[in-house]
Amino acid sequence: MSFQRHKKYLVTGVAGFIGMHLSEKLLENGCSVIGIDNINDYYDPNLKKKRLEYLKKYNTFKFIRSDITNNRALRDVFSKFKPEIVVNLAAQAGVRYSIDNPMVYIESNILGFMNILECCRENDVQGLIYASSSSVYGGNNKYPFSVFDKVENPISIYAVTKKTNELMAKTYNHLYGMNTTGLRFFTVYGPWGRPDMAMFIFAKKILLGETITVFNHGRINRDFTYIDDIIKGILCAVDKNFKSEIFNLGNNKSEDLMQVIRIIEREIGKKAILKFADIQPGDVKKTFADIEYSKEKINYKPKTSISEGIPKFINWFLKYHK
Repeated sequence: MSFQRHKKYLVTGVAGFIGMHLSEKLLENGCSVIGIDNINDYYDPNLKKKRLEYLKKYNTFKFIRSDITNNRALRDVFSKFKPEIVVNLAAQAGVRYSIDNPMVYIESNILGFMNILECCRENDVQGLIYASSSSVYGGNNKYPFSVFDKVENPISIYAVTKKTNELMAKTYNHLYGMNTTGLRFFTVYGPWGRPDMAMFIFAKKILLGETITVFNHGRINRDFTYIDDIIKGILCAVDKNFKSEIFNLGNNKSEDLMQVIRIIEREIGKKAILKFADIQPGDVKKTFADIEYSKEKINYKPKTSISEGIPKFINWFLKYHK
C-alpha cells in the first residue's frame, strides 16, 4: 500500500476512537500528522486525553485543540501546515443524542464540514477522505445495504447531516475537481472504543452488576466492524484517492445483539442483568453492509469476526478500568 507517498496528513477528530487508531498507523509508517480535536464532553474527555497521550510519543505528531466550526482557526492550521491529505473524522456522533440536541449536529457536522471543504479548496489539498455513516440507510429494508441503494428515508438528524456531507462533497468535486471519498462506517468497536457505544455500555454494566436495557426486546442486529479492519479500509481509500466515491466499511455480517451480549458475558465471566424495552426513536432494527463495491475498488477485506474482536476489546476494557 502506497499511502506513505503522502507525507503530511491533517486528521480531524484525532482524539476520537477512529482518529487515534488511524493517526497511530500513519505515524508508524513515517507520516506527519497534524491532529485537531475540540475535546468536547459528549463522553469522558479523560479518555480522549489518554488517547492523545498515546500519540504524543511520536515526534511527527502535532496536536492542536480547536473546533472545525471555528473557520478562522481552521484556515490558520491549513495555511501553516499545508496538509497533502485531509481525513475528516470530526463530527458530533450518536443517533440518540441528536433527538434532543439537533443544533449541535447542524453546527458541527454541516457548518464544520463546510469549513473543511473550503479550506481544502483554498489550499489545493490532494484529497479529502471523510466519515459518513451506516445511519444514512435509515428506514431502508433491503439487505444488505448497498452504496447504490437510494437513501431517502433518514430517521435521525444525525443521519441527515451525514447524507448532507456526501452531497456537499459531491458538489465540491463537480465544481472544483476536488477528490473526495466518503466512508460509511458500520458500528465500529475495539480497544479505546467510545463509551456511548453498545459494547462499552454492556461491558461496563455487566462488570458493575447494573441492568442493561435491551431495545426492541432483543430483536436488534448490527454489522459490528473491528477497528483494525476499519483502519485498513481508510488507508486503502487514502491510497486510491478517487475523484468522487462512497464506500461501505462494514464486516458484511449482521450479528444478533443477544449473541454479542453472550460473548461479553463469557469474556468477563459474569451474567448480564437484562431488561427488555421497545425500540427507541431514531434507532434501526438492523444494519448489514454490502461490501462488494469496496472489495472491488479499494480491496477492502475485513477479517475480524466478533468471536475474535470482542475478546480483544474486553481485554483492553478490563486493563483500562483496572
